[in-house]
Amino acid sequence: MSTKKIVIAGGPSTGKTSVVNGIEKAGFKCFHEISREITLQAREEGIEQLFLTDPLLFSQRILEGRRSQFKDSESLTDPLVFFDRGLPDVVAYLDCFGAAYPKTFSEICAAHKYDAIFLLPPWKEIHTSDNERFENFEEALQIHDALEEAYKSFGYSVIEVPKVSVEERIAFILDQLNLK
Repeated sequence: MSTKKIVIAGGPSTGKTSVVNGIEKAGFKCFHEISREITLQAREEGIEQLFLTDPLLFSQRILEGRRSQFKDSESLTDPLVFFDRGLPDVVAYLDCFGAAYPKTFSEICAAHKYDAIFLLPPWKEIHTSDNERFENFEEALQIHDALEEAYKSFGYSVIEVPKVSVEERIAFILDQLNLK
């Protein structure tokens, strides 16, 4: 039996990281978001905000990192593995901001299939900006729509997670996966 790959997706200000951390605390294997790491690496290279300076290079690094996570998950024996964002997030962000990208980006997304996609909606009450999160709330709404559209374009049924406590969100996800 192969490991089922579950994506927890969502733009900024959705509570995604808290949900992923809670799922990991519950004993599930999780691959964490890599964009902050890539942003910090770029700063060390003298590029203050790589996504704004060179969105294609930033996105290529994200795509490579997420594809590496996907490949790493293939050798696991866990029945489930969770990803803090999936490969289609890359094209969703580029589409949202009107950036062109090579056809290979979509081909990579199409070639690496996940088993379930959970999408967390933007939540104005928890929205914050910081040095790595520059989007305002209106942009968070646009990103949400782009994420939903991207995943659907790759043939996924997207399950929207309700705006409830972290514990209730985790219970909802596990219930949807018949694990509660």
